[in-house]
This record gives sequence, structure tokens and C-alpha cells, in this order.
Amino acid sequence: MAERIKVMQIIARMNVGGPAVIVAELMRGLDANHFNQVLITGYCDETEADYLDVVATDIKATRIAGLGRSVSPVADLKAFVGLIRTIKKFNPDVIHTHTAKAGVLGRLASIIAGRGAVRIHTFHGHLLHGYFSGWKTKLVIGIEKFLAARTTYLIAIGNQVKSDLLAAGIGKPSQYSVFFPGLLEPQTAAKAAIRKELELDPQMIYCTFVGRLTQIKRPDRLLDVASEMVQRQVPIHFLIAGEGELFESSKARSRAESLPVTFLGWRKDIGEIFAASDIAILTSDNEGIPLTLIQAAQAGLPIVAPAVGSIADIVINDKTGYLTSTQASAMASAVSALAGDAVLRNRLGAAGATHAHEYFSLKRMLRDHTDIYNASHSK
Repeated sequence: MAERIKVMQIIARMNVGGPAVIVAELMRGLDANHFNQVLITGYCDETEADYLDVVATDIKATRIAGLGRSVSPVADLKAFVGLIRTIKKFNPDVIHTHTAKAGVLGRLASIIAGRGAVRIHTFHGHLLHGYFSGWKTKLVIGIEKFLAARTTYLIAIGNQVKSDLLAAGIGKPSQYSVFFPGLLEPQTAAKAAIRKELELDPQMIYCTFVGRLTQIKRPDRLLDVASEMVQRQVPIHFLIAGEGELFESSKARSRAESLPVTFLGWRKDIGEIFAASDIAILTSDNEGIPLTLIQAAQAGLPIVAPAVGSIADIVINDKTGYLTSTQASAMASAVSALAGDAVLRNRLGAAGATHAHEYFSLKRMLRDHTDIYNASHSK
């Protein structure tokens, strides 16, 4: 039997969200007879749910303190030293880093450890829009340029993410691959049965948002859309699944304005919630490829989302949903059109499900990663 390829997956934290889902599926889905994988990660913040604790309880990980979200010179240095020690111990053939902080510390640790592993980094989004002020963005670009020159393969989660990174001078076109996320297709019961189970009104039109309630996701914009629906007298109710630092303030505003919104908190049954819904919505300032929209498309929902990041890889305007500006009024108009037309919802939702089946299958994602790890090992 040939010796297995040793792959080290490094991610800053496995908070509930797209990167954690992708990494978990790689840990589960790649052929264990061919790959020997280890997962290195940090700890989530108090406001975040840890995907390994609440969903992927079957996956083992090595935790390194200080590798999480917050930036602290002392904690980051400890995490850096811990990574070097872990790399020397495992001696991987491939080091695959995910997310910005882990991408920096993991690749630098790989260089210092000097074990000759092939470095791969996945941009699950990027930090070039909507996160930092001007000088900080320039610093991020400078660091990423330096690291890209020392990385064998760069993976972008979507086409626009790749284009934005190249436009900023990060890496060369020949280094990049675009790997779409892949998800298992849901097996769910009929909408009426799920609504009964979730105690939802069988006659109501439900528009569902799934995501962290954090600034980049703009829950305030979502509540603006809900407010516009009230003003336009559109009979619709919004479901919000997720928490974050803006959870309590968002609930307080919704209560104060008597908005038609139900806050569900963190949920494990996102597939069922989408299956019980009629429309999906996202209101972010920036995104990579949000897995929640892939789930929504798999559930046959038309999607309303701003034309930012690589959302256009999922949502084809006027075919699977509506890509709008980031203005709440524009999003409200799209939601209103869908709320009032069941035939339109069904047509766009069916097209979205077909598109998701073709481009966002778990089988395709696992094949893409198998090929790049094999190519790395042959270098």
C-alpha cells in the first residue's frame, strides 16, 4: 500500500460559517486510505458557536491557543510557536491554510519550520472591501503579496474573489484555482410537514436570513428591508437564524419597531428552515461564496442578495433570484415582487436548485481538492 499523503489543515477557528463547513467536509470526505489529515485550529469567541462542538462533533482537532479571531501580539506569538512545533512533529507533505489569520501564521510557521511542505492557501473571501480602513487594507495587501510569492497554490472560493485578489496584485494567475464549495444535497420532508414541526403559519410567506449577526453581514439593512415591507403593507415574515455581537441590539430594534421578524438563534436544522421558507435573503457588504445561499438554492428558494463578492456565482440575476444594489429599498422591491408571485418564486427557485446541483456538489469539491493534493505531492 502506498504511503498516505500527509495533509495539515490550518484554520484560525471553526466558528459556525462557510469556512468551517468546508474544512469539516474535507476532513470527513477525502479518502482516508490516500490521505492522512490533521486539523489545527484555535478557539471561538464567546459570541460565536463552535462548529466542532455544535455540529461536527465527529471531527477531532488539535487546538492551539491564540490562533482564534482576535489579534494580540503575545497570543499570536504563542500560536506561531505552537504552529512551528506542530508542523515539525507531524511533518506534513501539504499545509493547507484557511482564513486570513491562519493563512499568515500558518504559512510563516511553515517557512520557519523548514520541512519542505507544499503550501496551499484558500481565500474563503477577502479582506479588501468592508473590513478595514485604507492603511490597514494596504498592510493586508502587502502581507498577502509577500506570502503569495511563497505559496505554491492559491484557491479562491469564487470568480470575483479571484479577480479582486489579482487586481490587488496578490499572486499570479497561474497560481490560482477557483474551487466552489460543495455541500451534500438535503433530504427533507414536504414544506407543510416541516412548517407544522417548526410551528410556522401554513399560509404566511417566510423570507429567511441565515448568518452571523455581525457588521459585515449588515443585519441593520435586513431590518430596514423588514421595515419597508411594513410600510408597503406586504404580508411577509422574516426568520433570522444566527447570532453574533449584533444579536441583542438587532432584537431590541425589531421589538421597538414591531417588525415582522423572528430571531431563531444558532440552529442545527438550517436545511429544514430553508425547506419551510419561500424566499432567502442576504444583506452583506462583502462575501466570498456564502454557503447559506447554496443551501437556500438547494432547497429551491429564490434568493435576494446584493451584487457583492462572489455571490453572482450562486445567484444568476432574473434566473435564480435577484442581485440588487446594497440599498435596502432595492432589496425590498425584489422581496416584494417575489412575495406577491408564487409562480415567479417557483420558477426562480427551481432554476437555482438545478444550478446548485451542477456547480456546488460535495463530490465536485472533494475531487478538486484530491487533485490539487495529488499534484502537490508529485512536485
